[in-house]
Amino acid sequence: MHYDLRPPVRVLVVDDEELVRTALQRLLDSADAVTVAATCDGPDALETARRLAPDVVLLDIDMPGASGLDVLRGVRALPAPPVVAMLTALDRADHVERALRDGASGFLLKTTEPRLFVDAVRLLAAGGVICTPPGSAAVLARFTAGPPAPTPPQASDDLAGLTTREREVLTLIAAGLSNTDIATHLGMGVTTVKTHIGSLKRKLAVSSRVGLAAVVHRATGGQGPG
Repeated sequence: MHYDLRPPVRVLVVDDEELVRTALQRLLDSADAVTVAATCDGPDALETARRLAPDVVLLDIDMPGASGLDVLRGVRALPAPPVVAMLTALDRADHVERALRDGASGFLLKTTEPRLFVDAVRLLAAGGVICTPPGSAAVLARFTAGPPAPTPPQASDDLAGLTTREREVLTLIAAGLSNTDIATHLGMGVTTVKTHIGSLKRKLAVSSRVGLAAVVHRATGGQGPG
């Protein structure tokens, strides 16, 4: 008999519609290794995230009385910020780009197939990025590519400040690998990978792994750090 001894992924669902919160809670609680720590609306989101320290936050981007983007910035500014994926009923490229720039690691349409919500939560908790709106793939590609670096030597100098191991981790992040896959590839623990990612974010002054990928693409023209 197989027992999964990993702690469940703890999720906070934030939406102004009780029906949406209830549906997602039932869906996620029925899945293996995933549990909903709490549900709430926008005004209570930041305090709830601070108090419960969830692993993943599913956050409605358009809520009356509390902008999802404002909540995103507050949650990502917490001392140990959770991974955040934005929920939306509309496929709006401007929302996708703003959310990515503010530290979101995912963007999910509320009409996404139920089983994909579970897969998305697991991927996000493992350090991946998820975007389901049809128009989001192009936005994500454009965002990670970023504008051409105006001074390539300076960009190279920025990466030159990294350790060899940090550069290896950064290369794999830019390739789209999850924390678990990076750990396997480099023969280290997932906790060690997270430590390196935290160091990379501080050194490169970005708030998300999408931002880390953007640094790589700007500095190397999409070839990865050498």
